[in-house]
Amino acid sequence: QVQLVESGGGLVQAGGSLRLSCAASGRAVSTKALGWFRQAPGNEREFVAAITYTDTTRYADSVKGRFTISRDNTKNTVALQLNSLKPEDTAVYYCAMTSTSYSVTLPLQRPSYAYWGQGIQVTVSS
Repeated sequence: QVQLVESGGGLVQAGGSLRLSCAASGRAVSTKALGWFRQAPGNEREFVAAITYTDTTRYADSVKGRFTISRDNTKNTVALQLNSLKPEDTAVYYCAMTSTSYSVTLPLQRPSYAYWGQGIQVTVSS
């Protein structure tokens, strides 16, 4: 059974930083694409960042230059470094993993992901 567990969320002031981590079990992440999404109250879950198994990355325009996605295959984790945080970054953040292996296509849409974490709250105060 595949399980994804996020950690590292919390409350931070605008301009601050957080590092989210997502630990996977039941599948090795080394051959998979991984992503981060977020959902603010009243909004749909939106794409934030993705990384392929070859470490190609893609970011939403709203976070480009501020957030960095990375993977650690030895620890079976994916991380999201959040810098220069803004109040509009406040949301529940979800990590996700595809079931397809060895794909070089960056999955930007929710249906592309088979596995999801439970989500973790990030709150940015002004």
